[in-house]
Amino acid sequence: MTSPCMACRIPIALLLAVVSVAGGSAQAPPERLRQAIDRLGDFDYTVRMEASRAVRRADPGLAGPLLRATLQSHEDSYVQFRALVLLYGVAAPEAAEAMEASLASPNDRVRAAAYGYFENHPDPTVAPRLLAALERETSEFVRPALVRALAAHDDDAAVRDRLVRDVDRGQTYFRAVVIEALGDHGAGYAVDALQAVASEQGSLQDDALLALGKIGDRRAAGVIAAARAGVPDVLQPVVSAAACLLQIDCDTQVPYIVEALRYGAQTAGAGGRPLLRNAASGLAALAAAGDGAALDALFDTGLLSGASAQAPIALALGAVALRRPGVVLQALEDRGAPEAELLLLRDAFDMLDEDMAEERFQAHLRRAYWGGAEGSAIRAAAEAALRVLEF
Repeated sequence: MTSPCMACRIPIALLLAVVSVAGGSAQAPPERLRQAIDRLGDFDYTVRMEASRAVRRADPGLAGPLLRATLQSHEDSYVQFRALVLLYGVAAPEAAEAMEASLASPNDRVRAAAYGYFENHPDPTVAPRLLAALERETSEFVRPALVRALAAHDDDAAVRDRLVRDVDRGQTYFRAVVIEALGDHGAGYAVDALQAVASEQGSLQDDALLALGKIGDRRAAGVIAAARAGVPDVLQPVVSAAACLLQIDCDTQVPYIVEALRYGAQTAGAGGRPLLRNAASGLAALAAAGDGAALDALFDTGLLSGASAQAPIALALGAVALRRPGVVLQALEDRGAPEAELLLLRDAFDMLDEDMAEERFQAHLRRAYWGGAEGSAIRAAAEAALRVLEF
């Protein structure tokens, strides 16, 4: 959902000069930058996109205070949210303080963005506040970000205890969020609870199997082996991915998952979509762990697939990009950053609609660009990604 800025639609290029796609600092008067910030909530996507670009390319010393003021007092709640996201994106000095203050915001989007920040920038002092927030955050939009932030703060025994308990209670959707977060954050303390879920057929079995694989504790090998004989064929790619994540027979497992992905893509319109989704999820988990062959298989199959099959593959690629930006950027560099791959990622980002994670991705791209030598492959890949992904 977006919220409009009702100001007249002067083209953003007239409001703020935009420099090269990689972004330097645009020397713009404060009033023009304020006008660009106001357009972060415009109805028109192009206007919003160009406004964000303009803010990212402004001097952080100028943009930071204006974004912080926007966050605190702008009448448009969506503009407040985008201001917080861009505070992070421009690496403004005010960002960390603003994120902590935003944990108490009445704006759901703002709180979700703050939770996303603390997942990637853990701070032991905020763990008690995150834990207390779990009692009141019931939105399907906000609670997942909070759960993931908590999983990043598992040095706290109270956090570990609560997350383990929530593996087995509450709505299925929220249990799945907990299970995924435990896997992504390597929660070895949750292996016993996850094994219990992975041992029983049900809607969360695949989530638990993948989480156990991501954690990498060999105690789960028996449960994963038993699942191979007990789950339906459509879930076999997940079992294979979990086994490979435990370093069990990857030479056999990965080619099988890739073949399942291709077959699922070919039969997506005739009942093969569940197999496709499971194969894509399994390969995404392997890709996030650094398996280049898995990531290449997702790109290659996605590019060759029709529209009915492409969406699940794009979503899997997007999930890897947002969780592991460096892994995907390396793949783009290796592949020469062709436009087709980047357009597939752009579709994924549009579907995922995770502004804070996307901003983290663009920040990674920008650091890679400026850290690469002039004319280098990494700089070319980062520049192409910034352009095609509309950062």
